[in-house]
Amino acid sequence: MECEIPKHNSTSQEVRDILSHSKTIAVIGVSPKEDRPSHWIAKYLMDQGFKVIGVNPGIGELFGQKVYKSLADIPESIDIVDIFRPVEAVPAIVEEAIQKKAKVIWMQEGIVHNAAAERAWGAGLKVVMNKCIYKEHGRLSGR
Repeated sequence: MECEIPKHNSTSQEVRDILSHSKTIAVIGVSPKEDRPSHWIAKYLMDQGFKVIGVNPGIGELFGQKVYKSLADIPESIDIVDIFRPVEAVPAIVEEAIQKKAKVIWMQEGIVHNAAAERAWGAGLKVVMNKCIYKEHGRLSGR
């Protein structure tokens, strides 16, 4: 499926605000394979002081921490839901994030789903599409 063009997206200032006010990030589709972006970006975020919670029904633990089967299974509040899944999975993840009362949907580079973004905005969540949280954090922190 070809990547859509975002109808609208968070500005650089909004991304800065999101990253500076967020503490807990759920990484959807985190991989145990070290060469996968979802693996090393999750580790990077942990190293930057974020609390990172992995979500992947296929693994039980990563970085010495429990990995959850779904967002609904996480027993605490989530600031950012960082999506490393195919675009087709985004609407269901957004619905889970709304139920979980997450604050932000973050779709990694190459992931744009305008209808799911509209649903999230309508439910009061902030949305970032087609941007890498690693690159954005690095850019904004002067790395």
